[in-house]
Amino acid sequence: MKVVLREDVDKLGLRGEVVDVARGYARNFLLPRQLAEPATPARVKELEKVNSRRALSEAQSFEQAQEIAQRLGQAELRFDVKAGDTGVLFGSVTQTNLADAIWDKLKVRVDRRKIGMDEPLKRIGRYQIPIELFADVTVETRVLVVPEGGELPPEEELQAIEDAEAAEAAEAEARAEEEHAVAEAAIEEEIAADEVVEEPEADPEVEVAAEAETEPVTEESQEAN
Repeated sequence: MKVVLREDVDKLGLRGEVVDVARGYARNFLLPRQLAEPATPARVKELEKVNSRRALSEAQSFEQAQEIAQRLGQAELRFDVKAGDTGVLFGSVTQTNLADAIWDKLKVRVDRRKIGMDEPLKRIGRYQIPIELFADVTVETRVLVVPEGGELPPEEELQAIEDAEAAEAAEAEARAEEEHAVAEAAIEEEIAADEVVEEPEADPEVEVAAEAETEPVTEESQEAN
């Protein structure tokens, strides 16, 4: 089923893109949460027009790209977002968010797919985000993700918080692996205890034959032969 994304969806696509998804995924997740809408022919045509207009505002030459790169290199994009005590966001800052902020601040369109983010930003912090503007023209833009109603703590404090969380996650993973190993060992012991080796029932005819073969040879039996 083809749908138009209304928001950036991690590992699926960016806002305004047409993607093909399973019908159940669309009906049970994307559509009820208003993350997407059906890709009707009229809606797809409208998006194509919007994308064509946006493309006109992007860098059309190497020289234009260099000029835009200079402006972006001097810019600083700030996002005030809701975050928990440990700096984890209640949401994320996506490629589309960055592209919208660049337009709002500099009136420059950038291709969201060429904003160098492997995944959305999910923590407060200071970031340098690479953006490819044209062939051989890439610039890094400063991005601040700030807790709503506050300011960013020093970089050392941010790093300490992140390191502590990483250590805690590693410890939890180690505990889970140990518990899994103990559980598997217990299951194997239980299976071994329940296994009963049953000897096959003896065949009477075979037993008689075996006894006859092992019967000692006597003089009477020799004379009989």
